[in-house]
Amino acid sequence: MELLLRSQNLESDENGHAVWPIEEIRESWSPEKTALLLCDVWNSHWCRGAVERLDAMVDRMNDVTKAVRDGGGLIVHAPSNTIDFYADTQARKRVVDTAPSSPPAPADREDPPLPIDDSDGGSDTGGEDAHKAWTQQHPSIDIDDNRDVISDNGEEIYSVYADRGIERMLIMGVHTNMCVLHRTFGIKAMVKWGVRVALIRDLTDTMYNPARSPYVAHDEGTRLVVSFIEKFWCPTIDSAQILG
Repeated sequence: MELLLRSQNLESDENGHAVWPIEEIRESWSPEKTALLLCDVWNSHWCRGAVERLDAMVDRMNDVTKAVRDGGGLIVHAPSNTIDFYADTQARKRVVDTAPSSPPAPADREDPPLPIDDSDGGSDTGGEDAHKAWTQQHPSIDIDDNRDVISDNGEEIYSVYADRGIERMLIMGVHTNMCVLHRTFGIKAMVKWGVRVALIRDLTDTMYNPARSPYVAHDEGTRLVVSFIEKFWCPTIDSAQILG
């Protein structure tokens, strides 16, 4: 896979002002050493706005999943808190049967606060009460039971990577400021364990309420979180680089 990885690094410009220029580096990622992880792409959510935005992305997510799978990459389905639904599938048993591999001690990294206030839960469509509204992965995402794996446990997924020689991980799903960053299989954990990670920036969303700081539109809130990730955690790519 030929990927254009976008990141941002703090520098001084010609006048000595601190700036965050965007840097793009082209890298070739070997499919057999690459996994695509779908983070919490659930079949429902307690926030109506979150459901609407995911429904608008999920068909393209499935196209990306198929392209990576057909190209030889490993597909990891990680719909948290629904794993019992998949207990009898080969995709789940494939993980359970993998010999455990202990990840290394997490590397120390700078961890600044997010650029958005999501302390209210992030709903932009009213005062819905947070609850578990999901029971499985979104039905529009195809699972190949003969090749894919299913887990919501970071150490399990790391063991699968170690067993298969996986060194790099693409990640897409929801929500960038919460699960995508903070799950045990998310960006922070995998980066600290030494896995090369890239976020698919156009196939993700945030839980952000524009009535909260920094008081911007929802899409701008998502852009700010993506920019934060590019600065402090990992590069990002656009799905068009996979789909052509």
